[in-house]
Amino acid sequence: MKRTNLVHITDIEKDAAVLREAGRIIRCGGLVVFPTETVYGIGANGLDADACRSIYTAKGRPSDNPLILTVPDKQSVLQAAAVITATAQKLMDRFWPGPLTIIFPRQKTVPDAATGGLDTVALRCPDHAVARAFLQYAGVPVAGPSANLSTRPSPTTAAEVLHDMDGRVDMILDGGPCHIGVESTIVECNNDDTVTILRPGGVTVDMLQEVVGHVRIDTSLVTGKGVPKAPGMKYRHYAPAAPMMAVVGTVSAVTDKLQELYAAAVGEGKTVGFLVSREVGLHFPQENMYIWGSHNDKAALASQLYTGLLFFDSDPVDLILAEGTDDSGLGMAIMNRMKKAAGGQVILL
Repeated sequence: MKRTNLVHITDIEKDAAVLREAGRIIRCGGLVVFPTETVYGIGANGLDADACRSIYTAKGRPSDNPLILTVPDKQSVLQAAAVITATAQKLMDRFWPGPLTIIFPRQKTVPDAATGGLDTVALRCPDHAVARAFLQYAGVPVAGPSANLSTRPSPTTAAEVLHDMDGRVDMILDGGPCHIGVESTIVECNNDDTVTILRPGGVTVDMLQEVVGHVRIDTSLVTGKGVPKAPGMKYRHYAPAAPMMAVVGTVSAVTDKLQELYAAAVGEGKTVGFLVSREVGLHFPQENMYIWGSHNDKAALASQLYTGLLFFDSDPVDLILAEGTDDSGLGMAIMNRMKKAAGGQVILL
């Protein structure tokens, strides 16, 4: 079992020695958890097969699930990507640094352990100053999947990371709470100035349509060989400690439906938790409740979703009743995660 060193980063220049040491750990094959604008990532040398495999071990993650490699700037992409198409370049110019992961043909130096055996590699440049400083010191593309045990909700604070990763990684860089809260959008670039979204995230369809000719949503999770096309597509994800049901609609409609579900669950002797907006929460007992923000505030729901799911680790219940949102804009990413967390049990009103 590793000795995990948790370090609070308050100033990049003053904490340069810590970041330099974190980079050294990466180059030596170790594991460092780092903050991004989306979620915390568990970092390893993306060009070192053994280091990448150590991520799978630490997370309990299936080895055919590809990893996203993170880089500090656009100039570093060619360390892992063999070709940058015109469409990919436009996306990088518009959205990097930021919550967009782009699929590239991979360099031969990128091991199968980082790509799940695919001929492509997923790359992104995080919009987080601590992350980019750490990546500069690492000097190599850093594999950075979410820093949680496989199938669990992704962490958006260092404390949540420590819960799952204490003793499994060498260092945790605490850069404060993540402000977006759901993972990056993953896109595949086509030859006709179009992109395919493999996983919705912080960059929305409307944002992509401002840059490229056409955007489509991929509905197939795996390649013909049964390998996931991108991270987070094939396996169970984001599961809270208790079963969950989610309801989407107006405040009044959601409240009525949740009251019906609540009464049925209590009648069966179940303890019920609520993951809801402030407006809906007013109509229910305040114990076992996590308020994520105001109804229709998608940014608040995105930033609080995983913390809300993890809340029920320390406040155990038999059933979680959650309030979702429509799938426009950021809602597509939110509901992608919420549907997986609820095992598909989502009611649209």
